[in-house]
Amino acid sequence: MSVGEATAPDLIVVGAGAGGMTAALVAALEGLSVVLCEASGQVGGTTATSAGTLWLPGNRQGQAAGHADTVGAAREYLGALIGPLDPRGRRAAYLATGDEALSYLQARSAVAFASSGKHPDYLPDLPGAAVSGRAVSPLPFDGRLLRRDFERVRPPLPEFMVLGGMMIGKADITALLNRYRSWRDFSHSARLVLRYGADRLRYSRGTRLVMGNALVARLFYSLLQAGVDVRFNWRLQELTREKGRVTGARFECEGRTHALLARHGVVLATGGVGHHEMLRHELDGGGLKVYPIAPPSVRGEGVAAARGVGAGIERHTGNFFWQPVSQVPRSDGSTGLFPHLFLDRAKPGLVAVNGQGQRFVNEASSYHHFVEGMVAARAVPAYLVCEAAFIRRYGLGAIAPQTTNLKPWAARRYLTVAPTLTELARQLQMPTGALEASMASYNEGARAGVDPEFGKGSSVFDRFNGDPDHAPNPCLAPVENGPFCAMAVWPGDAASSAGLVTDVHGCVLDETGERLEGLYACGNDAASVMQGYYPGPGTTLGPAMVEGYRIARYVRGSSLE
Repeated sequence: MSVGEATAPDLIVVGAGAGGMTAALVAALEGLSVVLCEASGQVGGTTATSAGTLWLPGNRQGQAAGHADTVGAAREYLGALIGPLDPRGRRAAYLATGDEALSYLQARSAVAFASSGKHPDYLPDLPGAAVSGRAVSPLPFDGRLLRRDFERVRPPLPEFMVLGGMMIGKADITALLNRYRSWRDFSHSARLVLRYGADRLRYSRGTRLVMGNALVARLFYSLLQAGVDVRFNWRLQELTREKGRVTGARFECEGRTHALLARHGVVLATGGVGHHEMLRHELDGGGLKVYPIAPPSVRGEGVAAARGVGAGIERHTGNFFWQPVSQVPRSDGSTGLFPHLFLDRAKPGLVAVNGQGQRFVNEASSYHHFVEGMVAARAVPAYLVCEAAFIRRYGLGAIAPQTTNLKPWAARRYLTVAPTLTELARQLQMPTGALEASMASYNEGARAGVDPEFGKGSSVFDRFNGDPDHAPNPCLAPVENGPFCAMAVWPGDAASSAGLVTDVHGCVLDETGERLEGLYACGNDAASVMQGYYPGPGTTLGPAMVEGYRIARYVRGSSLE
């Protein structure tokens, strides 16, 4: 049964991730009536499980903190990384509007950021790269302000919470690990745990939100304050057109079809390709198994619906943004995906090898570039190899630091443990002597603090994620004392780089390059302005929010004409 609505809003936004919520919020703040339709029962999408960092060159938060980053330097960096080609001027528009978008949101909503400080670009040796000031992070948010709607915020990955539901940031990790070494760390840890205990009396998890969860909650809270009509479990079926213009969409909710019209158009922000098998097969091309990290609710409907009305697809050399993931067996019988971002790979005493027992990449490179190395070497799965002592100090994947009993993890086959490298290689079915030879070569350089083969620890980015207390190289230490451990990792993707062709205003273009009037796209539904490259932290979230802002301002301006 199809149900229509008598009153059409000015704008329909499909998808409640960072891009979609930004578009809906700014449109509402600009005086437009907005209906935001989310396919699942919670806001946040992939943003909710991310670090929440935005890559925004020349932002005033960084300048206020004393960092000297400029848009001009970022333009030079992207030119060196991507090249001069800037289809339809989208890169220039993004760089020109980033700080403006952030300042608008901070002035008119609960969305708030601080400079991430030292947070190097992922290819720091390129001209124009920045070490500090280019990234911003959301301020923590008190989820209790959402009251009953707190449960509408998608939680982070279970493995990224402690005590069954307490979120922690990077600074919290240090305090918790050192809780018995200083009064300052003990009191910080005690406050976290006491707050969490009080939260669990009323909520399903802790309400002190950080990282991507804080960003999502701030956007959602602001939407509610602005009076945006948010509709949950409304899944996009198709777009509707009249006289060549997109005029609305049809949605499925609880077995019924709802037809919704909009005076000024539809914004697609459904999360990109996600779990849409046909689109993944079309765009992958490499033939390797890649695990999507996006929530199961992200099914590619936005891209598919747009193609149904003639939208074009922009493809890149790399159609996905990658992260290495390990498969975590959970107590309920399911399997989770743990992204190995920065907590373990760069630390001293960890080596990555392929199935032949050979190194193939700089282990400390960014998550995207690490998987690029996996794909290029066809090292799927790859194995992170270390000593048991490494795990006690730094943790590994979902195994927390200070873990001494590895038997449960081995029993669940999340980890392989052996007394010698020879036995470890045998269990992993590697060629005889290959792993031992790789380790001997690595160890020789590690003792001197150098990695002649792959340069681990040679860049400021590598060292940023290493162990600052370890010398002479914060990323290198020999792997020579058993027991030895290995963890399998696979390519995963957090987002698609390929997507709908759009112009500087976020208008979707058809296969001939003409506008599909009334149709807009941002976030992962739109082709990445980075064209398949990954310059730094927040490569997807920064453009998603800036594009959402630009679309809303453009629609508002068009509505006044």
